[in-house]
Amino acid sequence: MTTTLYLATERGVSVIRGEGERWEGATCLRQSKVECVLADPRDRNVAYCGTLGEGLFKTTDGGASWAACTSLPESKITALAADRAGQIYAGSEPSSVIRSADGGATWEPLAPLSGLSGSQRWRFPPRPFTHHVKSILPDPMHPGELHVAVEAGALLRSSHRVSFWLGQVKSAPMDTHWLVADPAEPKRLFSAAGDGFFESDDDGMTWRQSQDGLDDSYCWCAAISSGPSRTVLISAASSALGAHYAQFANAAVYRREAGSRWQRIESGLPKAKGHRAAVIAANKSASGEFFLSTEGSVFVSADDGRQWDELTVEWLEAGPEHAADIAVV
Repeated sequence: MTTTLYLATERGVSVIRGEGERWEGATCLRQSKVECVLADPRDRNVAYCGTLGEGLFKTTDGGASWAACTSLPESKITALAADRAGQIYAGSEPSSVIRSADGGATWEPLAPLSGLSGSQRWRFPPRPFTHHVKSILPDPMHPGELHVAVEAGALLRSSHRVSFWLGQVKSAPMDTHWLVADPAEPKRLFSAAGDGFFESDDDGMTWRQSQDGLDDSYCWCAAISSGPSRTVLISAASSALGAHYAQFANAAVYRREAGSRWQRIESGLPKAKGHRAAVIAANKSASGEFFLSTEGSVFVSADDGRQWDELTVEWLEAGPEHAADIAVV
């Protein structure tokens, strides 16, 4: 089966399609700073990308062309998610969440995040006078509800169909970057955060750090296997500088199976030094398969992240930049 990857980069959205050893790629919206991507789980030809300043774009032909969602009220889209009912959620800067039930044709604002206790302390260091929604996870235990991470400052849960937000619990991470749920045990959540790696066994009511084996404490991206191993992969660095700035780049990839400690993975991957934090995604259509991108290169693993191979991509035009987000379908 053909697989499609979407990569969000500072110079457009890159689309890579193929199988086996045959892969082709192209980049669209090259004048746009693309922050996030979402592949529609119900239609393989539909995907969305959020930009920092130009709002949301949608493709209905597998990434060959993109059209602006002009009804969107926000211009800085920093996070995207879809729930099982097909509703699309978009997070923005400054922090807010909006929802569409018709594929992006119309949108409704959800309960405001501004004014929540502690929100006056939310800050995003590179742009210190603002903050944004970094990750949205539709609650797998409570349909219609959300978990939302604000960068930086809070990990929040909604209630009563997002009519209001529950405040930050004391044990929750403060700087969540990626939030994922265990498909085999959906009340189990994982947070890759600037203040470490955290997990919850009770749908986010309480959290604990899980650092055993991690040499790096600044965690960026997290993905969990669609197979029975329940393997979790993360990218991490010693600091934000090593994760995000080319001149200091030094970010690694770690792997953990259920009940084991973290192990640093290098087999088939480039050395950490000189590489910013990778984005990683599991292929839900292929058990144990992951894709990873760093510094414009793309890698695949068919064995739950133990061994990696770089994809040889025939680019129809210039290849991608370093990716900020990845989606696989």
